[in-house]
Amino acid sequence: MDHKNSQSASYAAAGVDITAGYKSVELMKKHIARTRNEGCLDDVGGFGGCFGLNLAGMEEPVLVSGTDGVGTKLKIAMLMDKHDTIGIDCVAMCVNDVICCGAKPLFFLDYIACGKNVPEKIAQIVAGVAEGCVQSGSALIGGETAEHPGMMAEDDYDLAGFSVGMVDKKKIIDNTATRPGDTVIALASSGVHSNGFSLVRKVFDVEHNPELMIPRADLGGKSLGEALLTPTKIYVKSVLALLEKVHVRGISHITGGGFYENVPRCIPDGLCARIDESAIQILPIFRLIQETGNIPMRDMFNTFNMGVGMVIVVPEAEVKEALAILTDCGEDAYVIGTITEGSEKVVLA
Repeated sequence: MDHKNSQSASYAAAGVDITAGYKSVELMKKHIARTRNEGCLDDVGGFGGCFGLNLAGMEEPVLVSGTDGVGTKLKIAMLMDKHDTIGIDCVAMCVNDVICCGAKPLFFLDYIACGKNVPEKIAQIVAGVAEGCVQSGSALIGGETAEHPGMMAEDDYDLAGFSVGMVDKKKIIDNTATRPGDTVIALASSGVHSNGFSLVRKVFDVEHNPELMIPRADLGGKSLGEALLTPTKIYVKSVLALLEKVHVRGISHITGGGFYENVPRCIPDGLCARIDESAIQILPIFRLIQETGNIPMRDMFNTFNMGVGMVIVVPEAEVKEALAILTDCGEDAYVIGTITEGSEKVVLA
């Protein structure tokens, strides 16, 4: 589209440069192109993103949606002046939720609000969104960038997204199939992922911490900032592969609220997930958070993923096959508990 006649000196004087928006779109197009799949019907730039549904083999197709943001992890990206991975987090927080009910993510839209539109920075953010979409098999079919002078500082921005997936109604995963004797499998996380950062920032006083960019031996040579900015792991393709071969009873994405809030979502009333705390492979970053902030371990498990980004409940007889499939997909998967009868939906001991 030709934008040469679309400019407003008056709007620019008010703090909004619409030509910067056009440049941002041009810079991000190459990233968006990476995400195109068979459902894409048009190019970016229209008023709505179009997506064609392939309903072959579906008896009762159900659309599943998820929306989320990145939260105050964005502050770490701003402090590090690194903006090309935060978009992965945004996609991950949405698609990892959608896959929990067995739905395959189809497409994604993002929303960026900023104090000042710097096209190169916006393009970096969208590059991360596109990478997350590639990792999850989603098409990035649209989005919005809004400049908010006077409401946000020039260097500040916020990022949110929206995912839509699809599953046959008879294959929806909820908590009704879980049975006593089932096994709880952990999928390792890549780090803190994208929740609990208000506590993380307080513990490390990141806005005033000169050691944020200094490499640390206890973090494998990474700086604290690098470790905290590690993108959220996307589990979509691994879980889809598992669903083809194993009778998955339940799936929980371990985000805000940690184990105590999220594991119960795939456990029906009357049953309990008994988690062996000693089996959990806690990542060094969580040890550092706990020790630096003198945080009780229960609070750690009630806030962070502690090294487990997702838990999957499968029949005991299918554990070996499930672990093999997940390992072949590149996951660090291992058993952390069993399902028993009980009034508490999750017990860590």
